[in-house]
Amino acid sequence: MLLFERGSPSLSLSSVDLRAGLYAAFEKLGAINKMLIVPPDITRIQSRAGELTRYAYEYRPNAVAGILPALGTHCPMTEKEIATMFGSVPQRLFLPHRWRTDCQLLGEIPADFIKNVSEGIINYPMPIYSNRLLFGQPYDCILSVGQVVPHEVAGMAGYSKNIVIGLGGPENIHKSHFLGAAYGMERIMGRADSPVRKVLDHAFETFFKSLPIVHAITVVGGEADGALAVRGLFIGNDRECFLRAASLSRQVNIHVLDKRINKTVVYLDPLEYKSTWLGNKSIYRTRMAIADHGELIVLAPGVKMFGEDPEIDCLIRKFGYKGTPAVMQHVAADGSLKNNLSAAAHLIHGSSEDRFTITLCAGGLGRQEVEDVGFGYAPVNEMLKRYNPEVLSEGYNRLPDGEEIFFISNPALGLWASKGNF
Repeated sequence: MLLFERGSPSLSLSSVDLRAGLYAAFEKLGAINKMLIVPPDITRIQSRAGELTRYAYEYRPNAVAGILPALGTHCPMTEKEIATMFGSVPQRLFLPHRWRTDCQLLGEIPADFIKNVSEGIINYPMPIYSNRLLFGQPYDCILSVGQVVPHEVAGMAGYSKNIVIGLGGPENIHKSHFLGAAYGMERIMGRADSPVRKVLDHAFETFFKSLPIVHAITVVGGEADGALAVRGLFIGNDRECFLRAASLSRQVNIHVLDKRINKTVVYLDPLEYKSTWLGNKSIYRTRMAIADHGELIVLAPGVKMFGEDPEIDCLIRKFGYKGTPAVMQHVAADGSLKNNLSAAAHLIHGSSEDRFTITLCAGGLGRQEVEDVGFGYAPVNEMLKRYNPEVLSEGYNRLPDGEEIFFISNPALGLWASKGNF
């Protein structure tokens, strides 16, 4: 059931609008005496989920039993990051999700189901684990706050993914990511109906339906001057709010270009991006727009590691972004990668498959580290002077020496593709 809906490609919802929409939905729910809030972490700060979380806390401060960020494999948030994203919400309420240790087994998606939705490409069962805290108390409301935007694994982020993956354990995370990579991310991104989405929704309906989960979903787009605007807010307790948000996101967040780009420059805000595990959105979200033999330059002053998880970081360093055939061979031959299929999926996602070059300008990684994983290297300070994100405009830019580039200030906000390629 939809509890609140407001959105259009030209809309710009204010803070007052967001608060009013959330509170209107709460009024329809009735009494809320115990609430758990599940927002994303600071890597989704542009979603405005931090603001919505604060409004939910202010609505019933004594009812909020905890705030459990849907970290997935990401690093736990620091006190500074929590304050930056959530403002005055008491830090004592925040609980870490430790994906390798904090989960309980709920059941299993059978192999036949996954084989069917993947068109025979994948044939394994998927055990579903979830954070124990979801089932630990009799909540009146579990508020899942997030954003729908094109996504390389699920097709569109949000809804069931926020719970099944964001609060999931190793099996769900590894196998869902590998399913998406094996099926082909370019067949998935920007689509609300994908093999991974079908698995996540089936798991959600099978194992989480008894929980009082309410989804508060934003759609965020960019203005011509680079500012961000909330184009929609959809709140509900079933799939309809996701479908409506996804429909709007396709209009707002997918950019279809008349021609392929020869040189793309992507900036990664150091507040959000500290690893290639996150920063490779610069590759995922632009690959369908980049020309054959084109060049992608990633300005990543805050990137200091490859994986958010130490074990996955080691695997990325060991195997590198060397293309799908190499990854599939390593999965077959090396148990460490076979037991961490999300890392294998990430290595596939982060490779250009030798179709275009990738130059990583990372503030916290040296030349040898970058080149060892298969990327080109350039000093970040030099490249920031040449491609100054404070000066460049979104889209095509002509530099003083005549060089033409296509600039993207935040790859998390969309998907770029050429005509005929999406």
